Amino acid sequence: MEEMASFHTDGYLQHLQKVSQEGDEDHPDSIEYGLGYDCPATEGIFDYAAAIAGATITAAQCLIDGKCKIAINWSGGWHHAKKDEASGFCYLNDAVLGILRLRRKFDRILYVDLDLHHGDGVQDAFSFTSKVMTVSLHKFSPGFFPGTGDMSDVGLGKGRYYSVNVPIQDGIQDEKYYHICESVLKEVYQAFNPKAVVLQLGADTIAGDPMCSFNMTPVGIGKCLKYVLQWQLATLILGGGGYNLANTARCWTYLTGVILGKTLSSEIPDHEFFTAYGPDYVLEITPSCRPDRNEPHRIQQILNYIKGNLKHVV
Repeated sequence: MEEMASFHTDGYLQHLQKVSQEGDEDHPDSIEYGLGYDCPATEGIFDYAAAIAGATITAAQCLIDGKCKIAINWSGGWHHAKKDEASGFCYLNDAVLGILRLRRKFDRILYVDLDLHHGDGVQDAFSFTSKVMTVSLHKFSPGFFPGTGDMSDVGLGKGRYYSVNVPIQDGIQDEKYYHICESVLKEVYQAFNPKAVVLQLGADTIAGDPMCSFNMTPVGIGKCLKYVLQWQLATLILGGGGYNLANTARCWTYLTGVILGKTLSSEIPDHEFFTAYGPDYVLEITPSCRPDRNEPHRIQQILNYIKGNLKHVV
């Protein structure tokens, strides 16, 4: 509880624990804390969320202790939770907790969020500081959750220009996405000079996801991951969204191979859930025929805007 209280309020933590123990989904105070609808107060959810958060904090501590250069928690990446509010299937913000732990050793932390949704909870947590820079590539469209993350959202106070948002439209595929990601991260790295990195790699950008938005494959995300890893900084890697379970497993398996420098077999091995990977039973994912709504001139406008803002980073 003490470690979670480094970000979350005591009142929220105590209420979440209470309703979780009782399985009370109708407590009158729950709405105030965002519990309900997409974050129901189901029995045992506090212990589950605490385990996820604890895993991310432990992974961060391993980086601090020098036990490894890369630490992974694919179950993490709960980037929507606020200090006193659950949001978007996220009850605790393990990404924020991991960053706060890393700050015990590393002066400047770069957070990169490649989930389909804007990493609003992490950005909000650090919007007033120049010690953590948040970069989020995400779908930005009227009515699409969480409704934040336009490119003009750049941070506040001392943190102005330390929030970088890249709004993307439906249908984007690997090549264009990587061009955007590399272009932004090249400028960010030069301007901010991070000492450690936290990567959120939600798989809801992948073709076949029920979100029906981006048209990516794990190969495209893997190229972005490789770009960050070549900096050779202490790197904490987290999961995130992903609602086609088989494709999410494919994606994070492929990315684990990228991290380890291993080429994986195309064939899905026989196991208990083998039938979920039909009809082709292979690791690869093929993009759909969805049109790409991202116009080149608009992408260039966004990149120019971000480059101009980063000139203010000192």
